[in-house]
Amino acid sequence: MLHSIFRYDVPASLVVFLVALPLSIGIAVASGAPVVAGLIAAIVGGIVCALVGGSPLQVSGPAAGLTVVVAELVAQFGWKATCAITAAAGVLQILLGLSRIARAALAIAPIVVHAMLAGIGITIALQQVHVLLGGGPRSNAWENLTALPGQLASPSWSEVLIGGLVIAVMLTWRFAPARLRAVPAALIAVVVATSVSYLPGLSTDRIALDESVIDAIGLPDMPQGSWSSIAIAVLTVALIASVESLLSATAVDKMHSGPRTDFNRELVGQGTANVSSGLLGGLPVTGVIVRSTANVTAGARTRASAALHGVWLLLFSVFGVGVVEMIPNAALAGLLIVIGVQLVKLAHIDLARRTGELLIYGVTLAAVVFLNLLEGVLIGLVLAIAIAAWRIVRVSIVAEDLTSRIGAAGPPRWHVAITGSCSFLALPRLTAALSAIPAGAEVFIDLNVDYLDHAALDTLEEWIKQRRAHGDHVTVTETGTARMEFAHARPPVRDTEGRRVVSALRLVLPPQFAGGVDRFTNGLAPLLRERLKTEGAHHDPHTMLVTCADARILPNLITDSAPGELLNVRNVGNLVGADLSVESALSYAVDRLSVRTIAICGHSECDAMHDLAHGSADGSMGRWLEHGAESLRAFRDDHPVARAAAAAGFTGADQLSVVNVATQVAAVQRHPLVAERVAAGSVTVVGMFLDLRTARLYLVGDEEITEVDQHAAAVDVVREVSS
Repeated sequence: MLHSIFRYDVPASLVVFLVALPLSIGIAVASGAPVVAGLIAAIVGGIVCALVGGSPLQVSGPAAGLTVVVAELVAQFGWKATCAITAAAGVLQILLGLSRIARAALAIAPIVVHAMLAGIGITIALQQVHVLLGGGPRSNAWENLTALPGQLASPSWSEVLIGGLVIAVMLTWRFAPARLRAVPAALIAVVVATSVSYLPGLSTDRIALDESVIDAIGLPDMPQGSWSSIAIAVLTVALIASVESLLSATAVDKMHSGPRTDFNRELVGQGTANVSSGLLGGLPVTGVIVRSTANVTAGARTRASAALHGVWLLLFSVFGVGVVEMIPNAALAGLLIVIGVQLVKLAHIDLARRTGELLIYGVTLAAVVFLNLLEGVLIGLVLAIAIAAWRIVRVSIVAEDLTSRIGAAGPPRWHVAITGSCSFLALPRLTAALSAIPAGAEVFIDLNVDYLDHAALDTLEEWIKQRRAHGDHVTVTETGTARMEFAHARPPVRDTEGRRVVSALRLVLPPQFAGGVDRFTNGLAPLLRERLKTEGAHHDPHTMLVTCADARILPNLITDSAPGELLNVRNVGNLVGADLSVESALSYAVDRLSVRTIAICGHSECDAMHDLAHGSADGSMGRWLEHGAESLRAFRDDHPVARAAAAAGFTGADQLSVVNVATQVAAVQRHPLVAERVAAGSVTVVGMFLDLRTARLYLVGDEEITEVDQHAAAVDVVREVSS
C-alpha cells in the first residue's frame, strides 16, 4: 500500500498542487474574497473531501462555477457573513447526503449545467478583461459589456502586456514538447508573466495579502437581512456545489477503472468540507474537474493524492506567502479570462444542437449572464422539464434477480427491463436499479424504449463498460424503436417505423446490410430465440417455395411463414430446369423432408422475363435463361393463362412471368422425383404470382389466375390447396 502511494499518489499530488495553486488564488480574486480564502478552501477541500468523501480520485477546492454566486453574496452580505452562508450550505449538504437522496441531483439536465458553466465563464471573462486593460470590473455583465468600448479606448499597456502574455502561454502550451507539458500551463504562465513584470519600464498592481492563512482563520459573522434572502443564498450555494461536485465525480468515474463513487458519501464529504471552510474563512468547496482530470492523468491510484495536494498547499501557504504577493493582478486576470472562455465548450454546444437541446442551452446561458445565476438555472430547468414532459410520458425500470427462479448453476443472473421513454429524469431510478445488481452477475438488459436521450445513454453505456471491464457478462437487447446508436447523433424521436442500427459491422459491410444484421441481432433475434429453441429445433418444412432472386421478393413475409415452415429455393426467373441446385433441392424436399407442397412464385417487373422476351441477355445470364425457352414458346403460342393475365391488366413481360409460373408448375409435376407423388396425392404443386406495384398475390392455374383474398394469408391458401 505504502509502495503504491509513494510510486503513484505522491507524484500525482505534486502535479495537482501546481495546478491548484494559481487557480485557487485567481478564483478568490474573481470572487471578491480575500486571496487567502482561496488557499484555505483548496487546503480544506483537498484534505477533508479526500478523507470523508465518496469519490476516490476526485479533487475538491474552490471552483469557477461558484465565482459569480460568491461575488454577489460578498456584495450583499459581506465576506464574513458569506463564510457563515458557506458553512450553513455545508450543513444542508450533509443532511442531503445522510438522507440518501444524492442521486436526485443527477436528475438535473446536464445541458443546464453546461449552459450554467458557460454563462459563468462569460461573466468571469467580461469582468477580468477590464482588469487586464487596467481598470476594474463592474457590478453586472451588462455594465461590463457596455463599458468595454471605453476601457478599450484607454488601456494600461503594461497590464495588457502581462495579461496577454499569460493568455498566450496558456493557449500555446499544448504545442510545447511533451516533457515540458508535464508542468501545468497555468503555473508556467503566471511564473513567466510575473518575471516579465519586473522588467524596467513596466508598472503593475500586484496581489496584496492583508494577512497570512493562519491569521485569516476566524469564525464567521451572522448574515444581516431577511431570512428569506439568507435561506435562498444557503440553498443556492448548497445546490450548485452539490450538483457540480456530483457531476464532476461522475465524469471522473469515466476516466478510470477503479472503485466507483458513493454519491451519498461524497455529498457528506463535500458538506463537511464546506462547513470547515466556512468556519475557517474559506471559499465554498466543490469537486473540480480540472484538478481531478490532472489527478487521474498523473497516475493517482487512491484518495491519498488529493489529500497530499492539500498538505502541499498548506505548507506553501505558511512558508511561501511572499511568493503570492509577487504576482501581478493582470496575470491572474489573463488566467481567469482563459478559464472563463474554456468553460464555454464547443463540444457542449454541438451536443446541444445534435440532441435538440440548443434552445435550453441558449436560454439558460443568456439568463445566467444577464439576470443572475439562480434565476438562470431555474429558467433553464423549467424549460428542460417542459420540453422533456412534451417529449416523454414515463419509463419503467425493473431489475429482477432470476437466479432462484431458473435454478441454474453458475453466477447470479439478473434481468433489467427498461420500457417506455428514458431520459435524464430517469437517471436516479436507473442508477439505483443498476447499482442493486451484485458484482459478478450475468446481466440481460432488455431496452424496449421509444425515446432515449444522451444522458440516459451515457449512464447505461458507462455501467456496461465498467461491468465488462471487470469480466462480467452483459447482454443488451434492443426491441424498441429508439436505438442507442443514435442518442448522440440527433434529437431523440419516437420512431414508429424503427430505426436501423449500424454497428461495428459497418467496418466490413455496406451500412444498409450491416444495419439489417444489427437490427436482427438486437431486435428480432431475442423474439425468435424461444421459438427457435422449440419449433425451430427440427427442420420440418411443409412447403418448398421456388422464387425469383429479385431483392423485392420476401418469401417468409408474403407467406407469413415462421422459422422451419418454408424451404426456400431462389434463382433468377424462378426456373426449374436442368440446374443441379434446383435438382438437389427437389430431391432434398421430397425424399428427405417429405414436403407436402411445392410452390412456384413469379412476380411483376421481372428483369429475367424482360430479357427472355427481348433476347437481350448474353453470357452466363443468356445461357441460364435458355431454361425458360419453353415458357417463351408458350407465351408466343398464346397460352390461355396469358389471356387471363391480360384480362387482369398485366401486359408484356408481366404476362410472360405469369405464363412462366404455369410452365414451371407443369415441369415440376412431370419431374421424375415428383410425378408419382403428385399422382398419389401426397404432393401438390402450386403456382403464385406477386404484383409488386399493388402487393397483391395471385394463384396461377392452367388457364386462369385468381387474386388471393386480401384478408387471407397466402400460406393458408397453399395449405388448403395441398389438403
